[in-house]
Amino acid sequence: MRVVIQRVTEASVSIDNKVKAKIEQGLLVLLGIEAEDNQDDINWLCKKIVNLRVFEDDSKAMNRSLADIDGEILVVSQFTLHASTKKGNRPSFIKAAKPEIAEPLYHSFLNVLQQKHNLVPKVGVFGAMMKINLVNDGPVTIIMDSKSKY
Repeated sequence: MRVVIQRVTEASVSIDNKVKAKIEQGLLVLLGIEAEDNQDDINWLCKKIVNLRVFEDDSKAMNRSLADIDGEILVVSQFTLHASTKKGNRPSFIKAAKPEIAEPLYHSFLNVLQQKHNLVPKVGVFGAMMKINLVNDGPVTIIMDSKSKY
């Protein structure tokens, strides 16, 4: 499971030119799921994301987490995070989980954020063509992969 996390002052996701979800200060999380991913990957990533200290404290050091600032989170599924560009110029998405595997894991990810971490994630629509608008704060962008946790 791979995520791109962006610290934002605002972010939104639109489908068919209609805003589906919007957040103010918080994190935009782009979520890519592989076929081998499981609940352990979800639990590990959710805990890391919620506790990631990327928000500034009073001395301007990145010392506060999403929970510390009472921030919001917008989660958008994005299979293209598992693109392989080793051969040729057309990306291969062979490592990305098929929708029948990825969608339940995506919903489980959202449930863990809500039930274990007391967040109400704002979301796009799984599998939809979406447009993301954001103001990256910093900019701060972090990439995490659950396969690199050890």
